[in-house]
Amino acid sequence: MVKIAILTVRNKGKMPQSSKISSKGQITVPLDVRKRLGLREGDRVEFITEGTLTILRPARGAPNPFVEYAGALQTFPGGREEINTWIRGLRDDAQAGE
Repeated sequence: MVKIAILTVRNKGKMPQSSKISSKGQITVPLDVRKRLGLREGDRVEFITEGTLTILRPARGAPNPFVEYAGALQTFPGGREEINTWIRGLRDDAQAGE
């Protein structure tokens, strides 16, 4: 038997909060829990199981693998406009070769 604990915070002196599971497996997260976790409509959550507990928390996106390379290269001379001109030239060359 697995215990389910939805909150990662303690509710001192308050009754435990609960929610009913719909036929589609959906639950309503109580308003004060959404506020504590900073959840808004459309946010994703993840369920973490640790032993006999299940924890609900805001979903964390996968870390960006390129973050460590930020700033490793100099900026493109001429900025965005020059980059767009260069790309247009590559496309024109590719179309001319077809």
